[in-house]
Parts: sequence; structure tokens; C-alpha cells
Amino acid sequence: MNLTSIAAIYRFEMSRFFRTLLQSFLSPVLSTSLYFVVFGAAIGSRIEQVEGVSYGAFIVPGLVMLTVITQSISNAAFGIYFPKFIGTIYEHLSAPVHFLEILAGYVGAAATKTLFIGTVILVTATFFVDLQVAHPLAMLAFLLLTCLSFALFGFIIGIWAKSFEQLQLVPLLIVTPLVFLGGAFYSVEMLPPFWQTVTLFNPVLYLISGFRWAFFGMADVPVALSLGAVGLFFLLCLMVIWWIFRTGWRLRS
Repeated sequence: MNLTSIAAIYRFEMSRFFRTLLQSFLSPVLSTSLYFVVFGAAIGSRIEQVEGVSYGAFIVPGLVMLTVITQSISNAAFGIYFPKFIGTIYEHLSAPVHFLEILAGYVGAAATKTLFIGTVILVTATFFVDLQVAHPLAMLAFLLLTCLSFALFGFIIGIWAKSFEQLQLVPLLIVTPLVFLGGAFYSVEMLPPFWQTVTLFNPVLYLISGFRWAFFGMADVPVALSLGAVGLFFLLCLMVIWWIFRTGWRLRS
């Protein structure tokens, strides 16, 4: 494993992040504040508690997951798409660098950026609600796994995309609706029986449920199932990326 190549890619990606540090942090903080004003104040005044937890605190894990998933995808997708767009991706492919080293550099940087932003969201939430974490190690594990898994997914999207518009296609039309319909702002038990069954087919539900359990000790699905779902998604993304580099799909003109 060539650590120098990993560090070079990682530093380059992180330097781009720090050049726009204010913009990178300001946008999620403002968005989170608006969510708390709209959902926490407006809806929270009508739904005081959900399973013994104040509604304002209840939506925090969903808000964090919404930001972490979308930011992981966007950071990783843009990180690998831009070298494709300007043609420098061929320097990586022709250099004596293993694809795992390229992957570790780009995905590691994207996951680090998202982890910073997720931490900012959590700190911002404490200004609005009294937030306590029942299982801090589990919370950190879910957060790291989500950052890495969806950074891998974003890496795939960045390779697949042929235009900047396509970079936003999957996050906007698929991922964001799945997060909203995955129990980010409500408990699955609040739904009618038919829709509870339908929601179980939403993979994002397992992420949000496991992450919420780490905060409050309550979950819509078993925690082991949530961890298994994240791990399976992580492995699937790795297998797809291995196939992409083996075949050169969308990497070679």
C-alpha cells in the first residue's frame, strides 16, 4: 500500500474543502436551523413527544443523516468527476497506483469532510434542544459507516456521471426522498399498517433507525439489522468499484 499516493490525493481534496470552509459549514448550519424552526417549532408545538422523546430532539438523528448522506455523495461524486472532466484522471490510471489507493484518497477525504459537517450539525442542534446520547460509541460507529458507505456510493455516481447535472440527479431524485420517507421526521409506528410495511423496503430507514437508537435507545427496526444493512451496502459499493476499475467502465474514452 503506497501511503504517499493516498496522502497526496487526500491532502489535495481537503485543501479544496478548506478553501471554501465558510461556505461548507454555513450552508448546513442555516439549513439545520430552518428545519428546527419549521419542524421543531411549528410541528413540535402540536407533537410534543414521540415515544417519550421531545419532537425537537427526535428529529435530530434524521437531520444529521439527511445532511451526512447528501454531503457524502456530493463530496465524493464531485471529487472524482472533476478529474474526469478535465482529463487528469488518466494520470492516476497510468501511474503505478493501485485503485484501492485512489479510492482511499478520494473516499477518505469525502468522508472526513462529511464527518466535520455532521459534527457541526450536532453542535448546532444543542442550541435548539436538550440532546443526550445514550450510546456514544454506537453513534460514532453509525456516523462513520454512513460517511464511508455513501462516499463510496458518491464515488460510483461521479464515475457514472457524464455531466454536472447528472451529479445531482441521484441525490435529488432518489436519495433525498428516501431520507424523508425513511422516518427522518416521524416514527414508523405513526403510520398506518400498510405504509409501515412499505417503509420497511426503504433502505435508508435502517440507517436512521440505528442512528436514532444510539441517541435515545429506541428504534423502528432491530439495531443488528441496521448494522447489517450498512455493512452490506458498504460491501456492495466496494464490489461495484472493483468491477469499474477492472473493466475501465466510464474511465476510458
